[in-house]
Amino acid sequence: MGISETMKALADPVRREILEILKKGPKSAGEIAQVFDLTGATVSYHLSRLKKAGLIYEERQKNYIYYHLDATVFEEILVWIAALGGKNNENETEK
Repeated sequence: MGISETMKALADPVRREILEILKKGPKSAGEIAQVFDLTGATVSYHLSRLKKAGLIYEERQKNYIYYHLDATVFEEILVWIAALGGKNNENETEK
């Protein structure tokens, strides 16, 4: 998983909405699908892209899979963005 994969996953509005839903707590794919006017297959596709990007993880409980938000990737992105900002600030100070 890299920043490119994460940014691609975040570019889709449906995936961002799924992350907003998961921010409130773990949900099954069926619970997530109820929020959208999408097929189960489409929701599964979005979940797999989010999982591949490291933005969510799954947990099995009996016959269900629950999806959880993984905030650690966001922390890594913020550190990366902050580092970029620091370099820009240094360059402007030198000018």
